[in-house]
Formats: sequence, C-alpha cells, structure tokens
Amino acid sequence: MTEPQKSIAVCPGSYDPITNGHLDVIRRTAGLYDEVVVAVVNRSVRKSGALFSIDERMRFIEHAIAGLDRVRAEPFSTLVVEFARSVGAKAIVKGLRAISDFEYELEMNQLNRRQDPEIESVYLMASPQYSFLSSSGVKELATFGGRIDDLVPDEVARRLQEELRR
Repeated sequence: MTEPQKSIAVCPGSYDPITNGHLDVIRRTAGLYDEVVVAVVNRSVRKSGALFSIDERMRFIEHAIAGLDRVRAEPFSTLVVEFARSVGAKAIVKGLRAISDFEYELEMNQLNRRQDPEIESVYLMASPQYSFLSSSGVKELATFGGRIDDLVPDEVARRLQEELRR
C-alpha cells in the first residue's frame, strides 16, 4: 500500500517585516496542510528595496514560527510557482485584506496558472483584527513613533524602532 502524499503549501511574501497578520495566515495554513513553507522573496520586482536583509527577515520568521510544527522558512529568488514545484507544494496560500489585494492576486493567480496549472492559489480572508495590517503600514507607524508592539513580534518591533530612528 502506498503512503498518501503529503499536502504542502507555500506562503510567499517579502515579509519586510513579518507582521502578526502574516503569522495568523501561516498558523491557519498549518491547520489545513501537512507542511507549510514560508517562502521569503529575496528580491521583489513589485516592491522597492527591503528595509531588512534576507538574513534578518529569515531570523525574524524563524523565531516567530518556532512553536509551529511542520512549518519552516526558506528564501527564494525564482518565480513562486517554480519555488512551489521545487518543494513539492500543490498550493500557494495568500491572505486577502481588501479589494485591492484581490485585484492584484487575481492577476498573479492567472499568470501562475499559466506557468503550472497543477499548483492552486488559495486565499484566506484576513482575520478582522488584521484586515488593515501591512508591513508598509507598520514601517510608516514606526517611522513616526507610533505604537506597533501589538502588530508585530516583539523582536521585530525593537529592530524596526532602532532601524527607523536613524
């Protein structure tokens, strides 16, 4: 008798920095799949340069997911469907906060399906307390001294405040 194939999902993003909203989607994804790979974009065409290096973003994520079984983080610099294929994933899971997210993700879904129709895009609606939360919003709040301690892991809040005070 053959063993059933493990269901693997990829949660891609720049995670610059990881937020509690990202962690909520990652935790919920872990409840749906046997294994979750948090795929950290090493370079992004869509966004300007990252505030934190890939090494520091990976460290933030590894600390934040330390208590989650079957969840790991890996950097990638290819198309997300290529990365998903390389780790054996059949799903790319993303969180959706607003209509603007949907429009962008619909376009990405169509492009990704052309690359590999076997890999599904799956969308989780943001939990209400995170529906407004974005990495760029957190960075803006931190730049002007706003309270971010309940939006990101503690280590991230400390580093953001250090980095943006300069």
